Amino acid sequence: MNILVTGSNGQLGTEIKALAAGAHGSDFFFFDLPELDITSPAQVAGAMQRCGCNVVINCAAYTAVDRAESEPELASRVNCDGAGVLARCAREQGALLLHVSTDYVFDGHSCRPYRESDHPAPLGVYGQSKLAGEKLIQEIAPSYLIIRTSWLYSLHGQNFLKTMLRLGRERDRIDVVFDQIGTPTCAADLAGAILDLLGRVRPEKRYAGLYHYSNEGVCSWYDFALAIMRMKHLPCRVFPIESSGYPTPAPRPFYSVLNKGAIKKEWGLDIPHWHDSLEVLLARSDNP
Repeated sequence: MNILVTGSNGQLGTEIKALAAGAHGSDFFFFDLPELDITSPAQVAGAMQRCGCNVVINCAAYTAVDRAESEPELASRVNCDGAGVLARCAREQGALLLHVSTDYVFDGHSCRPYRESDHPAPLGVYGQSKLAGEKLIQEIAPSYLIIRTSWLYSLHGQNFLKTMLRLGRERDRIDVVFDQIGTPTCAADLAGAILDLLGRVRPEKRYAGLYHYSNEGVCSWYDFALAIMRMKHLPCRVFPIESSGYPTPAPRPFYSVLNKGAIKKEWGLDIPHWHDSLEVLLARSDNP
């Protein structure tokens, strides 16, 4: 397969790039800004044609959740319009589009892990723009796989893990919300799952799949922060606070745990626990 990857310098794209070096039977083509703007039909169509791709992995997204509240047009242009451009170009190219979405499409009012069939009701601009992108892909692309994930982190870019590591070295104490519940997802695990899934794709078949993927287990941001400090032996103390004590421009879902039953059953994926994956990644950071 010829696989084109957008947003290749982000967390997920970087991890796919690392794994692609050992992947056999597929050629990967990695693009990011300014070389490829997914909102430009000419740039996207040109890149797909040059690569002769039959699979597109879209890792490009506007992910500044709070800033999206003051930049709704930009968030929508990237997350919605950009998804539509990719879907149209994939249709013309006859390519499968694998698109990454988010747990923020849900309002967090559930008391059980969200299934793909649950009604989405995003609370903020970011989640609204990602949901709109999902819908465009489902309307336009003749063959697609959409994977919603949550709390993505890695050693690259900006994310909660890197923020906690920095604060843990700079401060004696930090306050972290304990009433927002979800599951951290190691970007390397998601990248591996995507490549595993694509290794099982049949080129002659058309797909119309929506799936949830995160690491196994459940925790709060407080639990996640505490685990980071303990694993790295940082002396910074972590104290739990309510979300009301840490107001943000964008509202967060209080509960966004994802049910992974469908992707495990249909694609045979083995998903590690978030605590184990965090431990592996932090050990890797000690031994680059």
